[in-house]
Amino acid sequence: MSEYQKFKGRGPFRTELAIVAVLIAIITVLFVIPRNNRETDITEQTKIIFIESVDVPLVDPIDRTIPKPKPVIPVMSEDPDIDISITLEDMDFDTYELSDDPPPPGDPDGITPPDSFVVYDEPPEAVGGVAAIARNIDYPEIAKEAGIEGTVIVQSFIDKKGNVLKSIILKGMEGTGLNEAAIEAIEKTTWKPAVQRDRNVGVWIAIPVTFKLN
Repeated sequence: MSEYQKFKGRGPFRTELAIVAVLIAIITVLFVIPRNNRETDITEQTKIIFIESVDVPLVDPIDRTIPKPKPVIPVMSEDPDIDISITLEDMDFDTYELSDDPPPPGDPDGITPPDSFVVYDEPPEAVGGVAAIARNIDYPEIAKEAGIEGTVIVQSFIDKKGNVLKSIILKGMEGTGLNEAAIEAIEKTTWKPAVQRDRNVGVWIAIPVTFKLN
C-alpha cells in the first residue's frame, strides 16, 4: 500500500477530529467569554445603598380622655310620707319664720368680734336701769382704803337672751380691783337684749360703771 493510499485512508478520521476540536472551541467561547462579560456588567451596575435607621417612638394606644359625666336624671322619691301633690303655689310663705342667725365660724356661742357692727333698733337695757348696776357693785376694800373713785368702761356682749357672755375693759384702773368689780356688777345685772325688726339679737355694748365713796 502506498503512502497516498494510507493518507487517504486516515482522512475521514482526521476530519472527525477537526470537527470535534472546532465544537469544543465554540462551546468554550460560548460559556467562558459571555460569563465573564455578564459578571463584569453585574459588578458595574451594582450599587451599595446605605439605609439610615430611625427610632420611631411608641404611641400609647390607650385613649386617656376623661369622659363627660352623664346627666343626672331626676327620680321620683319612694318616701310614702311625701305628698307629691304639693307644689310651690300650695306652700304658704307668709307663715315662714326666720331661724336664729347661725353663730360665726369658730365661735359656738355666737359671739361676734368686739369691732363688728350689728344694726339694731333698740339697744340692750339693764332691768332697773343704772341703779340696778350700782346695787350689784362690790366696792373693793383696797380701793376703799386708798379712797379711789372713778368710772370704768366695760364692753360686754349681751346675747339675744339677755345673758352677758363676755366682757372686756375699754377704760379702767389697773391694780385697784375696780375693773374686776365692774365686770362682776354687769354680769349680776339682768338685761333685756337688743331688738332688730321685732327680733332679739346679740350685740356688744359699752357700759360705764361709776365707783363713788359715800
